[in-house]
Amino acid sequence: MSGTLTVEERGNVLVATIANPPHALLDAAIHMELAALARRADEDSGVGAVVLTGAHPERFVAHFDVSLVLANAESSPPMSPKTAHAALKAVGAALRVPGSQEALRRSPAAGLAVMERMRQVSLGIERCAAVWIAALNGHVGGGGCELALACDMRLMADGDHCIAQPEVFLGFPPGGGGTQRLTRLLGRGAALRMCLDGGPLTPKEALDIGLVDEVVDPERLVERAVEVASRLGRRPKAAIGAIKRAVNVGGSLPLVDGLRLEAAEFLSAITTPEAITAMKAYAAATEELGDLPASDPRVVDEVLERGRFA
Repeated sequence: MSGTLTVEERGNVLVATIANPPHALLDAAIHMELAALARRADEDSGVGAVVLTGAHPERFVAHFDVSLVLANAESSPPMSPKTAHAALKAVGAALRVPGSQEALRRSPAAGLAVMERMRQVSLGIERCAAVWIAALNGHVGGGGCELALACDMRLMADGDHCIAQPEVFLGFPPGGGGTQRLTRLLGRGAALRMCLDGGPLTPKEALDIGLVDEVVDPERLVERAVEVASRLGRRPKAAIGAIKRAVNVGGSLPLVDGLRLEAAEFLSAITTPEAITAMKAYAAATEELGDLPASDPRVVDEVLERGRFA
């Protein structure tokens, strides 16, 4: 079973619809397509944002294909977390070698390679210099929830559906970033409750705890996601990428290291043509107005809409 990603351009936004009939399961093919989409969004100056949604009429993306997880489990020897950690690190290094993916796919390390690619895809989304918004059009569970967590914002359709991290019922923890991103987003207590309980949250419950950012009428979900994505995607790409890396990477480091990472991103971004143009325009406007443009509500409204001071 192979998933399909259909991409539509709407101005500066790419709307990517994930389809994997009949159950909308995540699989390795979808991860490969998402990796390519993240590279395109990062490198294309005309792309400011990506909206992810699902083609299934009742769900965004379900969990990862359990039959694939089972096959990998049955073909792998039992291992301790320490051994698995070392193996994943070795496979990650191997995947950086050109042409290694096919060899790993045919090897006993195939399952480890899938896990490592999943990790790389979510990190690619988090570090991408475009804004990513998940438009959750229905049920979201397991790997689908983890994919949504890698995005910068989550908008969820109102209705009789839910979001959950239910892996505990199958005897294992979330493996695609759920425990780590939920902890960073919601805090330790809420992350533990969600992962240990495994039960579903309604759109309102998810909004109340901060798991999703908005609950939207189903008929307007993608339209609203594109509105938000287009607005945020008009900010300079270098600044978007720098902010995402500083928050997503630096926010997980000790404070002294996070501050240094932030400063490094700042120093790199101020030398870009967009930043220099914007700073020159701000300095000129300050002189012309005889006051700081940031204190003028009219100027602030224009900048918010335009996405940049230039």
